[in-house]
Amino acid sequence: MSLAPHYSVEILERIDDIPPEAWEELGTPGSLALAPSFWRVLERAGLEGFSYRYALMRDDGGKPRAFWGVYTVTTDIAIFAPEPLRKVLEFIRRRFPSFLKWNLLECGTPITIVSPPITQSSGVPRASLVAALARSLREEARRRRSLLIVIRDFEHNAEAFREDLAVHGYHWIEGLPNTYLEIPWKDPQAYRDAMRSYYRSKLNKYRRRVESSGIRVERKEDFADLADILCAQWREVHENAKEFQREVLTPAFYREFSRALGPDSWVLLFHRGEELVAHALMMRDGPMIRWLYVGRSRAQNDGIYLYIATKVVDTAIELGAERLEMGLTTYDVKMDLGAEAVPIHMALRARWGWMNPFVGLGYRLLNAVPKPGKRPVFKQQAAEETP
Repeated sequence: MSLAPHYSVEILERIDDIPPEAWEELGTPGSLALAPSFWRVLERAGLEGFSYRYALMRDDGGKPRAFWGVYTVTTDIAIFAPEPLRKVLEFIRRRFPSFLKWNLLECGTPITIVSPPITQSSGVPRASLVAALARSLREEARRRRSLLIVIRDFEHNAEAFREDLAVHGYHWIEGLPNTYLEIPWKDPQAYRDAMRSYYRSKLNKYRRRVESSGIRVERKEDFADLADILCAQWREVHENAKEFQREVLTPAFYREFSRALGPDSWVLLFHRGEELVAHALMMRDGPMIRWLYVGRSRAQNDGIYLYIATKVVDTAIELGAERLEMGLTTYDVKMDLGAEAVPIHMALRARWGWMNPFVGLGYRLLNAVPKPGKRPVFKQQAAEETP
């Protein structure tokens, strides 16, 4: 009978502490967001409240077999609370600002969805990988005095991790759904022609309205010199958002993102006359393009957000992407453009064993996750769904 392999995990303080040969052994990660260049951006950006460490898993022979990033962040554990509960929490937090805001240890990437959130070489048994991951995270949570441990994010392609994580006490928790648009069209006009008339006319109405106001769009790959104004625009949106809020970006984030990722990152700049009024931050990740953030000089309900979203779609089509990730929240706009919502799950457990049985139920009671339905935006889609 063969023995199960044993893996050791080394925790490193800097991404550059991982030797280049380790990355060569691990091979190409499944996502740019798991590559060292991406983690350097996060490390140098100084996102407010985040403290990073990096885990390198080796086999008995010392060969690197897996990598994952971990970080601590203070998070509102009722982050998806329904409106009535949110009002109660706002009242309580006037007196106790930190109520239900806990120090979490998270495994994953803090600014985008990567599923599963681990780079591994081939031939590693999943159960052994999860055992090493779970052991390492509990040890790191003790060191950092983090009450809760979160592994995020898991889409349907990573459902197999659920049973292995449950063995180690993790609860499978639903998070905000992500949104994707599959792209079979050769150009933006073909995309609009494929839409049903209701959705196409709505899109065209907002497009004409915004363009008649003098808006012009520029795609810019080298945007490090605009970092301060882009971050200020992002903060304007962030501080006026009524939905999910978590990470707080810095000018250094935009600066490092541009410098480190080069032509794989860009911003769409929206000008009115000489004024830069909005932007969208995007990145290429293999055959997929990710829309990460949006910023406005003034947060207002004037139709520009829908216009920004249409230009993001047009750009992804023009650049030959197979898929566009459109991110969390603002589901109505994204679904009207043909995106589909994809369920996202997280694995959650308490550091303390006695507390852990109550964590899953408590989180579900405090949070209500939206479930946006699919919309028949495209003609072929509508025809297929007609009985």
